[in-house]
Amino acid sequence: MKRLFVLLIVCTFIGSISAKPKAKKQPLRVACIGNSITYGTAIDDREHYAYPVQLQQMLGDNYIVGNFGKPGATLLRRGHRPYVEQQEWIDAKAFNADIAVIHLGINDTDPRNWPNYRDDFIPDYCALIDTLRMINPKVRVLIAELTPLSHRHPRFQSGTRDWREEITAEVRMVAKARKCQLIDFFTPLYSRPELLTDAVHPNAEGAGLLAKVAYQGITGDFGGLQLPAWYSDNMMMQYGEPFCCKGKANAGDKVSVTFTDGKDYKYEATATPSSETGEWSVSDNDNVLEAGKTYTLIVATRAKTLVYKNILAGDIWLCSGQSNMAFQLHSAATAQRDIPKAKNPNIRLLNMRGRWDTSNTEWPVEVLDSVNRLQYMDIPQWTECTPETASVFSAIGYYFGKELNDSTGIPIGLVCNAVGGTPIEAWIDRNTLEHEFPAILNDWKNNDFIQDWVRGRAKKNIAQANNPLQRHPYEPCYMYEAGMLPLEGMPVKGFVWYQGESNAHNYEAHEKLFDLLTRKWLDTWTNGEAVPSLYMVQLSSLNRPSWPWFRDSQRKIAEKNWNVRMAVTTDVGDSLDVHPTRKAEVGHRLALQALYDTYEHHDLIPSGPEVTGVEVVGKEIVVSFNWAEGLATSDGKAPSTFEVADYDKGIFYPAEARIDGDKVVLTCKEMENVGNGVIVRYGWQPFTRANLINKAGLPASTFREDSHFEDCTY
Repeated sequence: MKRLFVLLIVCTFIGSISAKPKAKKQPLRVACIGNSITYGTAIDDREHYAYPVQLQQMLGDNYIVGNFGKPGATLLRRGHRPYVEQQEWIDAKAFNADIAVIHLGINDTDPRNWPNYRDDFIPDYCALIDTLRMINPKVRVLIAELTPLSHRHPRFQSGTRDWREEITAEVRMVAKARKCQLIDFFTPLYSRPELLTDAVHPNAEGAGLLAKVAYQGITGDFGGLQLPAWYSDNMMMQYGEPFCCKGKANAGDKVSVTFTDGKDYKYEATATPSSETGEWSVSDNDNVLEAGKTYTLIVATRAKTLVYKNILAGDIWLCSGQSNMAFQLHSAATAQRDIPKAKNPNIRLLNMRGRWDTSNTEWPVEVLDSVNRLQYMDIPQWTECTPETASVFSAIGYYFGKELNDSTGIPIGLVCNAVGGTPIEAWIDRNTLEHEFPAILNDWKNNDFIQDWVRGRAKKNIAQANNPLQRHPYEPCYMYEAGMLPLEGMPVKGFVWYQGESNAHNYEAHEKLFDLLTRKWLDTWTNGEAVPSLYMVQLSSLNRPSWPWFRDSQRKIAEKNWNVRMAVTTDVGDSLDVHPTRKAEVGHRLALQALYDTYEHHDLIPSGPEVTGVEVVGKEIVVSFNWAEGLATSDGKAPSTFEVADYDKGIFYPAEARIDGDKVVLTCKEMENVGNGVIVRYGWQPFTRANLINKAGLPASTFREDSHFEDCTY
């Protein structure tokens, strides 16, 4: 009995211990240290929508978030309002944070600060971090890259733009020097300028984006396993390149990748454990993709598995521009003949289309918010080429890709993201325009760089918008952000470009913009030493007065850029319709250029006659050409539409023309004397009936060429 009694007492004692409630874990304390952006300036109800408040809602009860933002504060101790001298800094130190999120530096771009005290920035930032660590040696410090400053800021070009970039570079140095976690407050807002209502401060939605970045940085929760939006069944991968796969996952997740062509290739990766990005990648230089092979890709974490089947290795071409590139095969002149024969599993299509037409109509209010969120483009799955999928794909893209596949045997992937009416500046990234052509960003809906009908169409579409910063596909940068950024990382062989109708009023500005576009695109999509080429379509014939000048400008652009080539289409235009239907010829001419240059089929004639010079010989004017073998005319008549002018007088007269071998010889009775030379122009009509071709049947371009020389007479 005694032994039983003792056992009961022991059991009761143990039970009483186990019944005691466990000590509740204390919430982690998160201090948000910063300036007015942290404070919530310009947010209507900052007590509920400042980014620290939204961060608290995301983190939940296991965290306590404190807002220690001070409007106007500088990181610099000798700045006009040093953060370390403010009550908010005293309160932040007393908070004794377990985690600190610091966003300082925007106000240091003030001309009172950065020009004078820039050398103090890194030491001052390090001192602030060291102070937090003296208070709590275990504090975890997250440093935020600076939020963007819009081109609308009054000091944008006078220093703010460049000083913000310099400060950002130093913020990164501080993170590295003090072993702090770097988080990105810049990227989520940079492509959303409408959220910076006063060019500096994000509104409530923008503050929510910052809160999400801070949440991801603190928790490492990036939404689980993700691959780029263009991954799908039936996708094309670039052949001849080593296998590579990149994506995102939650921080620290183990990612397994299996790539199989009958034989399994297995890889493993870990999403960045620092919680900065959640990015992971695998690559294998020994596993080079073979053209025509099909593969299966399986990517998995413990929580999620993604499977992609029927992947084909080949060449990927991106077809972009405005409505003539978006023009669908079913509307082409030869559609009835060609669509039934379009079944070809060696051609794959990724048909990105605008979700709403940019015709002359008002968009419903619910559309406007989606457009602002860069959700204008539909990014569907890849498909095999069939009569059904080809009929609604770009006609030019289809004809181009079909000829490449027929001629090379290499499978071809075609991506089309063209949108009707878009000007070229819509396809250029924001950073490039901010530095190289900032004037085109200012008040774009009333900006003469942008053609009047383009601005008018955009205003009609967004007439119901309440936000004066409402966005539109015609806005500078928009199509790059909505239609090109989602494709970054996709390896492409080259680009096919048909655009210019919306910029034909100002060829001088277009020349600058085209150079900016090609530099950015070719730099972004260059893969190792493989630099893609861009094949563009010259504007066709149409009764619009500025088009001859624009066509000649396009010719000169192609002449001076080694990786840009041009297909002439003046002979397949329509005098009354900006959308001519003879797209098969256009695709064929683009394919000839690509076959000659990219695929090195040098037995082909890739171009029509290209003017190389003008020379006065006695009383005749001799025009020389490249690609002039078998020089002839399309109608069997004498060459037409040649005109000449005295260089000093500039008055043009029709010239009689005859073909002499690979040259054209001109005479003009009005040109009795030539002072300093002559100017020759050809096809210089908006809708031209120019007829010069070579033996391949390819037409010569509109051109304006001179022979300027001193002291020469007949």
